[in-house]
Amino acid sequence: MKKYPTHLIKLIDVLKRLPGVGNKSAERFAFDLIDWPQSHLKEMAAVLDSLRDHLDHCQECGCLVGKEGCPFCNLDKRDPKLLCIVAYPKDVFALEDTHEYRGVYHVLGNLLSPLEGKGPEQLRLSQLRQRIADLQVKEVVIALDSTLEGDATALYLKKELENSQLSISRLAFGLPMGSSLDYVDGGTLARAFAGRARF
Repeated sequence: MKKYPTHLIKLIDVLKRLPGVGNKSAERFAFDLIDWPQSHLKEMAAVLDSLRDHLDHCQECGCLVGKEGCPFCNLDKRDPKLLCIVAYPKDVFALEDTHEYRGVYHVLGNLLSPLEGKGPEQLRLSQLRQRIADLQVKEVVIALDSTLEGDATALYLKKELENSQLSISRLAFGLPMGSSLDYVDGGTLARAFAGRARF
């Protein structure tokens, strides 16, 4: 690390915790923040400080929600017989932007990754089975990243659910290999949903 003032080094170290932010990017962000007006810095600090107070995960589906409650569990506006399984809350927002899906969601919270110590016990499977039973779900759509971890998790879910008389489908493989859902454009996601195949 260059001979920066101690507090600047602390700021750079904090910024490097963000995904995809290396040393150069963190330095660039830090120097930009130094030039922000004090009011903007205070606003950012206040938003970060109150983050946990205003955002939470829905107890039912696992989606990210604010104080106003979960719009994804409103059964008056959604089809409870159709359930889409995603890995992370951000994936829900990517899929919603396609306007192709009107069912409910279940967020796993993780993908299987033995090297990172992420096993089946971290996938919220008991909650998934309970929701399938409570909502009398007929079709499950597996919408996981097209990566090794996503494929392994999808196969594991298929095995876990295959004796439950459900129709199980997975997003069409028009999704690029190695891609994350939040980086795929809406048109590709919409076509993937429309072309989902039995799994």
